[in-house]
Amino acid sequence: MQIAERRVAAFHYTLTNDKGEVIDSSAGREPLVYLHGVGNIVPGLEREMSGKKAGDSFNVVVAPEEGYGVHHAQLIQQVPREAFQGVDTIEPGMQFHANGPQGPMTVTVTAVDGDTVTIDGNHPLAGQALHFAIEVTDVRDASAEEIQHGHVHGAGGHHH
Repeated sequence: MQIAERRVAAFHYTLTNDKGEVIDSSAGREPLVYLHGVGNIVPGLEREMSGKKAGDSFNVVVAPEEGYGVHHAQLIQQVPREAFQGVDTIEPGMQFHANGPQGPMTVTVTAVDGDTVTIDGNHPLAGQALHFAIEVTDVRDASAEEIQHGHVHGAGGHHH
């Protein structure tokens, strides 16, 4: 059975950057399971998964535009320390939820200089090519409930 819309696919992956450094991997864990065709994984990878079947292994490079997007300088801002009321310690790498022009977003602290905190609303992998090594482990038809809800249920998926 091939990966196509309304099918559930499971795969192992290793994600590296342009330097070959591992960013994330399913090694030692259960495979990632997703409902194909509804945007549960980055668009460039989802497109490359189409037509693959259990047992297929392949490498793919996903451009930023089809991954986590290009890096937008306007999403980097300096805000006063007092904007973080109730937070005693603020350090680079910390993430917070904020309300942006398009709604809720996650921001990452990139610098703290006295009473000024620099935050970045870009995804941490924005602007980076994503190098995936993929091994498809299973493909099955999605249930009616999974299709209706837009995600996988049960083992490896979402539990209600």
